[in-house]
Amino acid sequence: MSGIRGKDTKPELIVRRGLHALGFRYRLHDKKLPGKPDLVLPKYKAVIFVHGCFWHMHDCKYFKWPKTRPGFWQEKIRRNVERDSFALRSLAEQGWRTAVVWECAFKNSKQPAEALSALKDWLNSDLLRVDIIGGR
Repeated sequence: MSGIRGKDTKPELIVRRGLHALGFRYRLHDKKLPGKPDLVLPKYKAVIFVHGCFWHMHDCKYFKWPKTRPGFWQEKIRRNVERDSFALRSLAEQGWRTAVVWECAFKNSKQPAEALSALKDWLNSDLLRVDIIGGR
């Protein structure tokens, strides 16, 4: 597990490059905010998390429970999900708008553009929360 990256993942880089190309400016991994969001857009009072489907137990075809050490994995992933819920609640209570972009939103060639378009639309709206997912 030491080889698993928590920052600068491929989906996160796609989101960062895409939003920057669209003219959005952001901060990365702000330690002062709950959950250390992947991107923070203070101008929009918005934060974006880019979640891996496995590590955050997304209900899609890319999440499968490992066959080995099931107790360990169930506890680890359960804690991740609890931490995510706490961070999203805390951010909402502080007045932040939140988006979660799931890894499955980048699994085929058309989806990254669709995900970035959805993020752009959300940032320019008044919606408080959005989940961006790929095809199930």
